[in-house]
Amino acid sequence: MQKKEVVRRMARRMNADEKTATAWLDACTETVYDALKQGESVTLPHFGGFYVRRRDHGTWTFRFNPSQRWRALFGWASSYKGDL
Repeated sequence: MQKKEVVRRMARRMNADEKTATAWLDACTETVYDALKQGESVTLPHFGGFYVRRRDHGTWTFRFNPSQRWRALFGWASSYKGDL
C-alpha cells in the first residue's frame, strides 16, 4: 500500500478530508523519526515498539518489536486472545 492509499483510508476513518489526513500522517511519521533520531524508543499501543541503540564505533541498531496483536495476526504468538 502506498502513502496515497493510507491517506485515503485515514481520511475515511477520521471523517476528514485527505489534506487533513496527510497532515496527520506526516506529523506522526516525522514525530517518530525525530524521537528515534534522538535515541529515544517509541511505543505505539496495539502496534509495537521501535527501538534504537547506539553501538560501538558510532553504528546504530534499529529494532521493531510488534505487539502481541500483530504477532497473533502473523502466527508468531499463541497467547493473544483479543480481536485481530
